[in-house]
Amino acid sequence: MEQEVFILKDVIYIMGHKNPDTDSICAAIAYSEFKKILGFNAVPVRLGDINNETKYVLEYFNIPAPILLTTVKTQVSDLDIDVVNPVAPDISIKSAWTIMKKNNVKVLPVIDENNKFLGIVSLSDITEKYMDILEKDVISASRTPLQNIVDTLQAKLVYGDREFFKETGNVLVAAMAPNDMELYINEGDIVITGNRKDSQLKAISIGASCLIITCNGQADDEVLDAARKHNCVVMVTPWDTFNTARLINQSIPVESTMTRDNIVSFEIDDYVDDIKDKMLQTRYRSYPVLDELGRIKGFVARYHLISQRRKKVILLDHNEISLTVDGIEQADILEIIDHHRIGDIQTLNPVYFKNEPVGSTSTIIANMYFDNGLKPQKRIAGLLCAAILSDTLKFKSPTNTPMDRTTALRLADIAGIDIDAFASAMFKEGSSLKGKTPEELLYQDFKEFRFGKYKIGIGQINTTDKDSVLHIREELSEYMQQVCRNKSYNLIMLIVTDIINEGSEIMFEGNDKWLISKAFNIDVGADSRKNSIYLKGVMSRKKQIVPFLMAALE
Repeated sequence: MEQEVFILKDVIYIMGHKNPDTDSICAAIAYSEFKKILGFNAVPVRLGDINNETKYVLEYFNIPAPILLTTVKTQVSDLDIDVVNPVAPDISIKSAWTIMKKNNVKVLPVIDENNKFLGIVSLSDITEKYMDILEKDVISASRTPLQNIVDTLQAKLVYGDREFFKETGNVLVAAMAPNDMELYINEGDIVITGNRKDSQLKAISIGASCLIITCNGQADDEVLDAARKHNCVVMVTPWDTFNTARLINQSIPVESTMTRDNIVSFEIDDYVDDIKDKMLQTRYRSYPVLDELGRIKGFVARYHLISQRRKKVILLDHNEISLTVDGIEQADILEIIDHHRIGDIQTLNPVYFKNEPVGSTSTIIANMYFDNGLKPQKRIAGLLCAAILSDTLKFKSPTNTPMDRTTALRLADIAGIDIDAFASAMFKEGSSLKGKTPEELLYQDFKEFRFGKYKIGIGQINTTDKDSVLHIREELSEYMQQVCRNKSYNLIMLIVTDIINEGSEIMFEGNDKWLISKAFNIDVGADSRKNSIYLKGVMSRKKQIVPFLMAALE
């Protein structure tokens, strides 16, 4: 199963039609190179699997297949989401509060050492937690790092380190007389005291794990010796006792306050249409956006949906809704370059539209190079030449024009290929149909047409061995009938074109077989079992099939 491409920002996507043929793929690659020369960030894409003929051409000129694109619907990546720097789970709630105030945000993402998203801490989380702090053991319960306490109190560590610090005790203020301390202080407690040496020594002797001296008080040598003996951390803070007792609870880590469960988050490649529903159901202020590895990319809110960037696309070799990429109504079409009839594509703004009655889109692209005084690279010239040969069946198709031949010869000269030899090898490689399923045969080069209320699907196969297709005629007919029913086609056709004998066997199914009778003046009978005809000299779907069906309907 082929993976869909991840959408990039500020890129122009150049694409042919669904069920792409050689012209569609090669034109997209060549036109992308042309746009890059002009300074645009262009990327060729394809809207389906490539056929054997196209694979041969790409391998011959050593060019990779374009990336697969299945939709251009607006995604979260197209929104100007809020990018917020993440924080570690062990930073203090005071530090988190400071970061929020500095950056004017109300929520911070929390990540682990591998940058993976853990949860979020919001302004309300911090406020609620701080207001609820009444327990004396909040420091030990939250496993607050020693450095958090030092930073929050702007303290100076005069003795000890994290090895001595035990997160097991309560926080107390030594406001009582030294002789009464044993009634309140237990081993492992954090004791806040003033500049009284007797209180400092008593707290240490009882077994305090940390002594916090307020108002920039002093710890003399006797106090430090006692601290060493009992492995007690000693720090000095400029804050008074009241503020020290108030601030120390702000040193607890954000992981003790953050929300980690039942978080509604979105992925960067989610479609905006999908996230709207979740936003309406939950109505949070904002939602974290993650990438495929679970890393935070930012936050999205409802107001972001107003300022979405539409993807920029250029359509080649088609200009009909049924043939183009899904979600096209949500994209900005910049250009259309085609050689088919004008279809039903609608655009929001005026666009560059180039439509010429030639046999191949690649003929138009090649001459855009030449008209601008540019010479395509050798391998790009080869791609363009191959596409013209494919679309015109080496100049045998009725769609062929003198311009196609002249352009192909010029490109062949640049690419250094012999047209006859190359075309023979290309057609031989591309016309091998052995082992293909009815589905693969029908959709190898399939296009859908709408003529008023009529919906018609037409597939075409160019081959040097049409018998290999007609050998499974019964299976093909059954599959075509199934597609007709499931997709509500009035008529479905498969044109099996014999390149050597220059004619086509046309298989058809559907409730409106009378269209075949009227279009080609052949009686097949509305209820007849006959489901195929052979038309000598018919090789072009565009010029010899579609126009006659349109005339029959009119």
